[in-house]
This record gives sequence, C-alpha cells and structure tokens, in this order.
Amino acid sequence: MVKEKESIAVIGAGSWGTALALVIADNQHEVRLWGHNQNQINEINQNHTNEKYLPGIELPSGIKGYSSIKEALAGIEIIILAVPTKAYREVLGQIEAAHDKPLTIVHVSKGIEPDSLLRISEMIEEVSSSEWLKDIVVLSGPSHAEEVSLRHPTTVAVSSKNMKAAERVQDIFINNNFRVYTNPDLIGVEIGGALKNIIALAAGITDGLGYGDNAKAALMTRGLAEISRLGVAMGANPLTFSGLAGIGDLIVTCTSVHSRNWRAGNMLGKGQKLEEVLENMGMVVEGVRTTKAAYQLAQKYEVNMPITEALYDVLFNGEEVKKAVDLLMNRSKTNEMEELFNILDSRQQD
Repeated sequence: MVKEKESIAVIGAGSWGTALALVIADNQHEVRLWGHNQNQINEINQNHTNEKYLPGIELPSGIKGYSSIKEALAGIEIIILAVPTKAYREVLGQIEAAHDKPLTIVHVSKGIEPDSLLRISEMIEEVSSSEWLKDIVVLSGPSHAEEVSLRHPTTVAVSSKNMKAAERVQDIFINNNFRVYTNPDLIGVEIGGALKNIIALAAGITDGLGYGDNAKAALMTRGLAEISRLGVAMGANPLTFSGLAGIGDLIVTCTSVHSRNWRAGNMLGKGQKLEEVLENMGMVVEGVRTTKAAYQLAQKYEVNMPITEALYDVLFNGEEVKKAVDLLMNRSKTNEMEELFNILDSRQQD
C-alpha cells in the first residue's frame, strides 16, 4: 500500500531521535530534525551524518536539520518528541510558544517525573493547552538506536487514548525493518518502558560485581514482577508486561552493551560513584531519575518493590552495592506463585 507523504518534526537530535528520523525518512516522509546545537544541525544538513550520536551512519537526504523550533514546526501536524524526560517541560513550553495549531505528539522517551510522579503523557497534558494539543501517542519497546539506524529488524508498540491516532503513527513508522504493533494499554506501555531502566541499572551492577548469568536471570524475572505489581496498581493491564513494552524492552536493556542504563550500573558495580558514572557517560541515564520516582510510587500505592528500594539506597543513600545485594538475598522467604496470583486477583477485582 502506498503511504501518503507527510511532513513530520522530530524534536531531539540525539541517537534515538535521529534513528527514528531515519525510519520515517526511509518511508519517504519529509523529516525536520530539530536540535539546539547549530554545529550538529550543520553537520546533518551538509554531511548527512550525526557522528556524535550515530557514528558511521549516513542519513537519508529526506532529513533536514533545524535549530529553530518555530521553523521546524511550520505547517506540521505530528511531532516526535525525543528529548530526556527532565527537558520535557522546557521543550513543551518552546513548542507552545512557536506553534498554535493542533498537534499530535508522539513521545518516545521512557521515564517518570520524580516528586510529581507523572507519566510522560500526563506531563504533556499538564503543560499543554487544549488549543494546540490534539492527541498523545507513546512509542516504546526493545529498540536500541544503534541497531535501528543499521536497519536491523526491530519491533515496537504504540498506544494512545485515541487508537485512531496510534494507528496513524503505526502507518508512519512501519516498514520491512521496523515493525509496529498497537496496544490500547497506554499506562502499561509507559510504565513498562520507564521501569525497565531501573532493572537494567541493577543488572549492570550484578555484572559489574561479576555475579554471572544466574543472578541476572533472577534479577530480570523478579524485576518484571515488581514492574507488574506497580503497573497493575496504577491501572495497567498485566498482559502488557509480557509484551514488547514489558519483557521485550526489559530483556534488551538488561543484556545489551548499547544500554546506557546497563553501562551505568556496570560502572557502579565496579566501584565507581554515581557522580563519576554520570560524568563519564556523557548522556542522560533515565533509570536514575526513574528509580527515585518508582520508589515514591511504591510508597504511594503501597507496593512491595525490593529491587527498586535497594537501588534507591545505592543511588541516593550511599549504600554499598555488595551490601544492597546481600540484603536482597536475605529477605524473608515468600511464595512466587502467591505473588503472581495477587497481581492477577487485583486486576480481576478492578
């Protein structure tokens, strides 16, 4: 089926924004890629590369770089928002000042705002006025930018309160290399994408400590149980966590060297301090902020999240990583199936 050509703005010229711009351009859409660094934008327009974030990748000619949000949004109906969660409020303010026509916002970031405890779609709704916000769509799943830019097979999920909007975004992105599924569970898709970063940090720590595959498998399995418990308490469908935005994203983020959350955890496991790790990374590690938010959410919803609590103590209370792991292993005994039944039972009661 021939797709209708659209003009789409991608706000955020980091690795993920650039990789998604490449996917859209491969589908013959006009792509306007916005970034705040003029030298980077010049490189995108003149050399068709973004070496800092995607070294060695030639970008399609259908991608044009912009340093002015107003120019990037002129005549646009759909934007892809690919900036760190801590920058959302500032960037949304710039978008509202530059554009007054209804927009569909596709957010592709994975996090929860500490203190406010808002999911990203909720942040967008809080900041945005009804005059220019039409629909919000979330895109999430196991999708490292480095592999997407190489056009390796990748699958993701999209969700929205308006599934017609989600289907439109599905059509914009889907191709032979990038398969897109729809999922009506907006809460679950957002929670799965955000919380897996916490477990990836912890997985990196176990690898840094040299604990091997048994420990990582246990951590991922019990981590998925934590994600499901909190997600269901917040209104998600537990089945979402067995899909792309749940276990799919959890697997890739906990096991790949592309994962900045895993790499940060690995450095922590090898004895580096958090401040040193973040400085060495040079990129945002979403799992750090999300750990704080998830810790607060666990208290709010009275959900047991021992892995999250242990990681919170490591990141924010100066707990030694080895001691935190020992405390996890020596908790009171419990029944695995009983916890699963509790998750399912709470969903049925709702």
